[in-house]
Amino acid sequence: MEELSVKSKSTQLETMLAGREGERHAVVLQDFPDPDAISCGLAYHVLAAERGIQAELIYGGRISHQENIALINLLEIPVTEWGNKEIPENYFQGCVFVDNQGTTSNLVDQLEAAKVPILAIVDHHDLQNRLEAPLFSDIRPAGACASIFAHYLAEGLLVMRTSKPEHRRLATALMHGIISETGSMIRAQPLDFTAAAFLQPFYDIDLLMDILHQHRNHKVMEVIRLALANRVIRAGLCLSGVGYLRGDDRDAIPQAADFLLSEDTVHTAVVYGIVTLPDGAECIHGSLRTCKNSLGPDTFLKDVLGRTERGVFYGGGKAGAGGFEISLGFLSGSDSDDLAQLKWNAFDAKIRKKFFKKIGMEEK
Repeated sequence: MEELSVKSKSTQLETMLAGREGERHAVVLQDFPDPDAISCGLAYHVLAAERGIQAELIYGGRISHQENIALINLLEIPVTEWGNKEIPENYFQGCVFVDNQGTTSNLVDQLEAAKVPILAIVDHHDLQNRLEAPLFSDIRPAGACASIFAHYLAEGLLVMRTSKPEHRRLATALMHGIISETGSMIRAQPLDFTAAAFLQPFYDIDLLMDILHQHRNHKVMEVIRLALANRVIRAGLCLSGVGYLRGDDRDAIPQAADFLLSEDTVHTAVVYGIVTLPDGAECIHGSLRTCKNSLGPDTFLKDVLGRTERGVFYGGGKAGAGGFEISLGFLSGSDSDDLAQLKWNAFDAKIRKKFFKKIGMEEK
């Protein structure tokens, strides 16, 4: 571990946490948290609690994937959907971003408006250049962000004990984060393997098996059916629009992308749809999955979709996977089914055109 400079990062994190007893920190997850983010949030929560700091795991979207719900319920992980609620001034004394750098969270503007200082960023995605954390930043390649937190524990930031239920739950969550993020260790890097080896004596095997073996619900199966029916394949790139989805069903999109990637003629699958949130706002959400080594999801999505007027990229990713979110703003909502269909047809055609142009082909 020494060659990975983990010990120095652990020491820096310890220094950042020192003297903050009594503070309340916002642990910011992406709007649609995955197991990696949730487990990292729990790790910071436990580390903070050991030092007399209250840490609240917050996110701005939805948790709907069946495994994520099982993870939270079975391991009793405290998460709060913040949504569009205003953050009271002085409510948080600092915020910490885990498994993201602010580009996948709608809470950044609210935290900035409340003047909440950024204390730390811990992430394994490519550098996004959206936020700065002068006190502590650990952004480096790894199969899972959970592996970075596991190494903090291994370096002594928390003395893990099998006799403590909260430590067993934490180890189980981190192990699940690593497994899910690395495709059951298929895309794992050295850091992930050493992290898993450290966690092995502490995690609860039965709980982990229960979390991993959740059945797909009817809506997920329906979205996969739509993705299959609507897919268009050109030169190994599979694109599929699945129409309108409720916010609660958004996690069906990456599951459909995973499924489409299993087709033998496909090396990259992109699934997208218009997601309607409870406040009526609409966003195009998409997920990319690839097994093509020469395709970097982060660069690929940024090249295809570009940036907002504020300079924030619509999409990004990591090895093997990526995602994007495009707000429809003024065009959100519709007065009739006909208008909704016209809107979907326009965005569907625009997205397909952009992706096919990127690979030098036109849709027939």
